[in-house]
Amino acid sequence: MDIIIWLIVGALAGWIASMIMKTDAQMGALANIVVGIIGAFLGGWVISLFGMDVAEGQLNIPSILTAILGAVILLAIVKAVRGRA
Repeated sequence: MDIIIWLIVGALAGWIASMIMKTDAQMGALANIVVGIIGAFLGGWVISLFGMDVAEGQLNIPSILTAILGAVILLAIVKAVRGRA
């Protein structure tokens, strides 16, 4: 069941982040899922730096917002690297 939650949160977070960063036309569904899942880990790490904790492996609003935050950060880093290369 956890893998299904990861896929749902990853797809949703990746899609929203790609809309925020205006990279939606360049990304497919699989890329959105991957960006969202990696973004969830990155967002969780960033949130933990501020002393906050988000429930892991749950489908709730704080988890989705954390994943979106991380996915936006990830896409910003990718855009910065690609823009200079």
